[in-house]
Amino acid sequence: MSRKNRGEAVSGWLFTAPTVIVLGLFLLVPVLMAAWVSVSDWRGVGSPFSSDVSFVGGQNYAKILGGGGLDEQNFGTALRNNLWYVVFVVPLQTAVALGLAVLVNGRALRGRGFFRTAFYFPSVTSSVAITVLWLFLFSSTGAVNTIIGWIGLRGPNWFNEPTGIFQLGAGNPPAFLADHTLLGISWWEWLSGPSVAMTAFILLAVFTTSGTFMLLFIAALQNLSHDVDEAAMIDGAGAWTRFWRVTLPQLRPTLFTVLTLGLIGTWQVFDQIYTGTRGAPANTTITPAYLSYSTAFGSQQWGVGAAIAFVLFGIIVVFALLQRWALRERPVSRRRMRWIEKGSVR
Repeated sequence: MSRKNRGEAVSGWLFTAPTVIVLGLFLLVPVLMAAWVSVSDWRGVGSPFSSDVSFVGGQNYAKILGGGGLDEQNFGTALRNNLWYVVFVVPLQTAVALGLAVLVNGRALRGRGFFRTAFYFPSVTSSVAITVLWLFLFSSTGAVNTIIGWIGLRGPNWFNEPTGIFQLGAGNPPAFLADHTLLGISWWEWLSGPSVAMTAFILLAVFTTSGTFMLLFIAALQNLSHDVDEAAMIDGAGAWTRFWRVTLPQLRPTLFTVLTLGLIGTWQVFDQIYTGTRGAPANTTITPAYLSYSTAFGSQQWGVGAAIAFVLFGIIVVFALLQRWALRERPVSRRRMRWIEKGSVR
């Protein structure tokens, strides 16, 4: 290595050293400590590295993944709630964000700056303030039920209704669904969908996060070349065909970013639950992130709480990898290439 390159390398490390040190002290070290806590019997008193703290291996993980007790049931319930939360929030917030981006990016729209600010404003508002507002709006006598009453319907008692939305009005569950369990939760409960209370949090998440992802889509739309779109228009393609066949494929990198960030954020939901219901009613709004907190700081089961956090980390990594695989660039098949070439000849 030449003297010049060596000097550049030293300068680079000097510039990055403060960031590396800060991340090491406040991110890497706490993560390593939490990893040790998850495989130890630390009780929250004194140092987790003291001589009276013993290594217990996978006992804390076994309690939540197959212990057959309350810890397993609570984790299964939290996982079920969060899974339905992800299933609803990620597609909805992505679709709403993309729709808003296309709307405010239109050249014919007047006051585009105003609408962009208005749609983005919920994203920069305190999540605690938005959650408190949501509690008022979705109370039994709140504005939402009042609007529902205008069309002759009676709104539910949102944050006090534990019934799953797919089981509203349903009778007794089939025996084969009620008798089989996974993580202490029956198949009937797994298939019940989000509770009415969790549905209100789903709407809250879509309301507060769509504006942020809208900005990402706007930036991507403004960087697209209009030549291909104009060529498709000349060939007679309609607006929907151009969007589906021309614009959306070019948004694949941004779409992957939005879906990945949305997936990570929805699996880490905590502050809305802590501020709003703290898992009520009947644990139908509890999430793994909140369960990890309440188990460690509330029940003083620090090892189990840390184990929940690391299992949640594993779930996020697996889903992110699956999402990356699903959205990967695929080679064009020979059959499709022949169809494209035949169409271009015509």
